[in-house]
Amino acid sequence: MYARLFVWDVDLRRDLHKGDVVEVLFEDKTGAEPLVLAARLHLQPGTPAERVVDAYRYQAAGDRFPSYWSSDGVELPRRLIDGPLTDYEQISSLLRDRPTHEGMDFKTPIGTEIVAPRAGKVTRVNWNHAANGNCVEVRFNDGTLAKFLHLNENAVKDGQSVVAGELLGKTGNTGRSTGPHLHYQLEKGSRVVDPVDYHGTLRRNLPADGMADFNATVKELSAQIDARVASL
Repeated sequence: MYARLFVWDVDLRRDLHKGDVVEVLFEDKTGAEPLVLAARLHLQPGTPAERVVDAYRYQAAGDRFPSYWSSDGVELPRRLIDGPLTDYEQISSLLRDRPTHEGMDFKTPIGTEIVAPRAGKVTRVNWNHAANGNCVEVRFNDGTLAKFLHLNENAVKDGQSVVAGELLGKTGNTGRSTGPHLHYQLEKGSRVVDPVDYHGTLRRNLPADGMADFNATVKELSAQIDARVASL
């Protein structure tokens, strides 16, 4: 989980050096992945390249799920512009995470609505059912092929035309899946396309009227990190 927080800003294979400082505040949840509440990564301390990246778990007003925000109120995870999901817990896997993974995974509860990011035509549903589970394939009008895997239910049929924003189905945990999520994959011809490059991304900023509450959360979590570091 820690690595996922900073993957947008730090190349964890290239940018880490001896002497870097890692600080994490987390809840140890029995039988589940520890829940990170706050984290700081101090890169190359005492050098001209020194920088600190931080993350604080916080649920913004109107959001269905908590996210992670830097201390200046900028959301750390980037979001796809006009992606297939509005609500999701986190992006749990990027295309570049490993060579054998050909899409982007969104961790989200079963039943989250999936919409068509672009207008196009449904070309297949529920192929390779054992691996993909319930699934939908759409060819966008620009020729890009989009695959939506592991759905709980489909809302479209083979050959159906769809417009941008139209409901395609709902997320699930069907097929070869280790937990509820949406696998979103893009292809142009024989080439797999990174959704980050295709859609572009944005980062949200907390509104000014939400900063006081957020700053209080940052102060509390930072104090807990500092207290534990001081006691070591």
